[in-house]
Amino acid sequence: MKTSKQSGIWMDYSKALIITSEDESPDTKIIESKPENADDEQYEFPRDESHQLNKEKMQLSAYYRKISDIILQCNEVLLFGPTDAKKELYNLLKEDSHFSHIQIVVQSGDKMTDNQLHAYVKEYFHSKKMIHPEG
Repeated sequence: MKTSKQSGIWMDYSKALIITSEDESPDTKIIESKPENADDEQYEFPRDESHQLNKEKMQLSAYYRKISDIILQCNEVLLFGPTDAKKELYNLLKEDSHFSHIQIVVQSGDKMTDNQLHAYVKEYFHSKKMIHPEG
């Protein structure tokens, strides 16, 4: 029998913390929105505003793609965080049929410590099992 993979993803525009709890011990992975070589600008050309906006849009798209790749491995996902990044990602996922079998819930959430994040995700999925005991 395949186990249900549940993940809580706290995100803002700078990073995503993916909390996956298949066992009792949660695993946390961090995805940064800023590319690794962003500080190592090798070529400095004059840049206009449209170039900068295009670059930011591409960075955000790549960031959402990295998170989406992780979501594809899940059955249930809780997206939460203080900014609208979670809603933007959710809207992109809704339009993609690859994600139609995944239950995705979006909630607001403040900044939290690692322990608070793990407790929040654990409580969310635990209370969900209490309401829907079939899982």
